[in-house]
Amino acid sequence: MSSHGYLQLFCPNTMKTAFVYDPVFLQHDPGPGHPECRERLIRIMEYISRKPWFNTLYQINPAPADRIWIEMIHDSHYVNRAMETCKSGAPYLDSMDVGVSKSSCETAIVAAGAPLVMADEILQGSNGVSNGFALVRPPGHHAEKDMALGFCLFNNIAILARYLQSHYALDKILILDWDVHHGNGTQHSFEEDPSVYYISIHQYPFYPGTGAHWETGTGRGNGATLNCPMPANSGEYEYETVFKEKIIPAIHRFKPEFILISAGFDAHKDDPLAQMNLGTGFYGWMTLRMLELADQYCNGRIISLLEGGYNLHALPLCIEEHLKQLTGISESV
Repeated sequence: MSSHGYLQLFCPNTMKTAFVYDPVFLQHDPGPGHPECRERLIRIMEYISRKPWFNTLYQINPAPADRIWIEMIHDSHYVNRAMETCKSGAPYLDSMDVGVSKSSCETAIVAAGAPLVMADEILQGSNGVSNGFALVRPPGHHAEKDMALGFCLFNNIAILARYLQSHYALDKILILDWDVHHGNGTQHSFEEDPSVYYISIHQYPFYPGTGAHWETGTGRGNGATLNCPMPANSGEYEYETVFKEKIIPAIHRFKPEFILISAGFDAHKDDPLAQMNLGTGFYGWMTLRMLELADQYCNGRIISLLEGGYNLHALPLCIEEHLKQLTGISESV
């Protein structure tokens, strides 16, 4: 345990947190034995739905993303190919990592649309929602403009960032990616764009091979990408140091209008796909740091999206820590 401690209190909710989930996300089937399985969401919902704070979440029904928003990130030919490949019954799309079934593309379109509905509620709703968590699959941050990769079909968080800019005329969007794998697709979507600041903390060298510290953006976007590669076996002390010395100061300089989180939980010490050593409670610590910044710069506006996390026991516990901080139920000292 690093220098921080945790004090969990059931206290009056000071903010309203939106939550998106639907059984439609179980329909994506990447094949037997695949780590990105439907059981991930089943276990999460079985666990968190029994918690006393679960009913404080503002439930939002997802909707499919309009194609216009998907094509702000993805090439139209790729979208067509993804739809045709899934409907054909092919076992995978582009890479053997991206197992698919006949329902996978339709499910991915709803996964891309769910956070857009959440953004609508935060920015134009009358229910006092300031932040939210989208429990969706398939994940998105590896998906490139014209290629599926790393369990991902469409880049959900990149689509959301462009939606916020195009539909609501927001300019400065921050994306923090704490998944243990670097979000190559997200970085490539915005590496020439100074209005979207992409920050990633991830195991390195590791899949997908991108995310070196010298990758800082290109052209006009030079300086709007911050990669924080971490060696295997890094733990809470190392992560906290990077947050305090690099990530938090960078966000202060950028002053975002909206914060998005690619919330992968696979840097947990028990995750089978990586070699990092974060404890469950540290996800609450990272969430609280983002809430503090969101309160300072963007009226508390945060949307986080599920990415990775493959230990079926640890994953629901990590998400509980994340949600308790978003709702204001848990305070850290």
